[in-house]
Amino acid sequence: MSPRTQTRRASPNWTLVACVLASSLSFVEGSVLSVALPAIRASYGAGAAEVQWVVNAYLLPLSALLLLGGALGDHYGRRRLLVIGTSIFAVTSLLCALAPTLPILLAARAAQGVGAALLLPNSLALLNAAFEGEKRGRAVGIWAAAGAAAAAVAPLIGGWLVDHAGWPSIFYINLPLALGAILLALRFVEESREKGAGRTDYAGALLITAGLGGLTYTLTLWSANGRWSTAAISTGLAGLALVAGFLLVEKRRGPRAMMPLGLFGDRCFTGLNLMTFLLYGAFAAAMLLIPYVLITSGGYSPVQAGMAMLPLPILMTTISPTMGSLAARIGPRLPLTVGPIVVGAGMLLGRLVSPDASYWTGVFPTILVSAIGMTIAVAPLTSSVLSSVEEQHVAMASGFNSAVARLGGLIATAMLGSVLGREGAGLFDGFHSAMTMAAVVAALAGIVALTMLGGVRMRKA
Repeated sequence: MSPRTQTRRASPNWTLVACVLASSLSFVEGSVLSVALPAIRASYGAGAAEVQWVVNAYLLPLSALLLLGGALGDHYGRRRLLVIGTSIFAVTSLLCALAPTLPILLAARAAQGVGAALLLPNSLALLNAAFEGEKRGRAVGIWAAAGAAAAAVAPLIGGWLVDHAGWPSIFYINLPLALGAILLALRFVEESREKGAGRTDYAGALLITAGLGGLTYTLTLWSANGRWSTAAISTGLAGLALVAGFLLVEKRRGPRAMMPLGLFGDRCFTGLNLMTFLLYGAFAAAMLLIPYVLITSGGYSPVQAGMAMLPLPILMTTISPTMGSLAARIGPRLPLTVGPIVVGAGMLLGRLVSPDASYWTGVFPTILVSAIGMTIAVAPLTSSVLSSVEEQHVAMASGFNSAVARLGGLIATAMLGSVLGREGAGLFDGFHSAMTMAAVVAALAGIVALTMLGGVRMRKA
């Protein structure tokens, strides 16, 4: 291919569009289930613990394999892994829609998580390679805003589909997004890799997947039963042992590990990921609970529950790109401190949600204030993670940070069984307690930013 053809073919703007379409698949699946869970539960006659696994079967491989997905992209090509991951996601979405039984749905959801683990870190790494300086900050802001907006709009679209076509139809909306992302990536995205920066670490991937699976199962049993059974304790201990084995493997591999432990010697890198874990864990719990409570005990239809979430995509779509550019100029510490505290305040307002409260006095304040906080924090957080490591570790760092965000959601979801299993007034009582706890966790994320991110800087070139 001639240089002229290559220049015409590669396009940063179309790269942004392709990456947004691909990553939106992951964000959509993380939120659309919130309005479909009651219908799925009724369709299969599932219990609270089984409903949790409809979410966690997807989050578990996504959380555990994002590191491997980033490392594979570094080594074999980020565009290649983006296309492969998106293709897997599309095929397994079709399987989810056609699943005749709950076990088959759970298996397809797990395979979806594998595809998302390949496409998500590489979409962000491709953006990092296509843009520089302040343009990179704005591009990451658009990427983050579009993902958050897609995640927030998805319940509205999903609610309409659940009402008019049944819950399997929510998985069909992934197919045109996936096709568009694949075609644009093959046509306009330039291949990017860092040979030697990422090595395939299958032993580490297996250990962390099994370890997180054990811990998630333990928390699911505990939250559903309200007690520590022998099975929960033994599974939890096995999970901890496997996670310890993962850390040992990574230590022995040194700089060739898919998660080089030496990076945690950097206070800012550690602080950014601890903040991510806390903030996204709290936010995931709230975004799952609010539509579920409104549909199950609040008298809302799935469409009405989706419409209740609209302030979030409106704010994030319009403001997050500006926040990405602003953080590149003033530094990310202030927005990363203020944003999570505002999110916590919004979640605390969740106590206003009750069977007798109107949307405007109950749900709207919670969604609005939480949306403002997330809008302040999301783009600066994503850009800061990319700037906190050397160029050759960008895909790994973005994969790890995404894994931490999903891990926070995974653990939060696993702990919600005692709430999801309630009905009527009891469901609202559990919801209020959970939202208060989420508010505390979100505020802690702001404190982490204040105390640990004093030296964080945005990369200028």
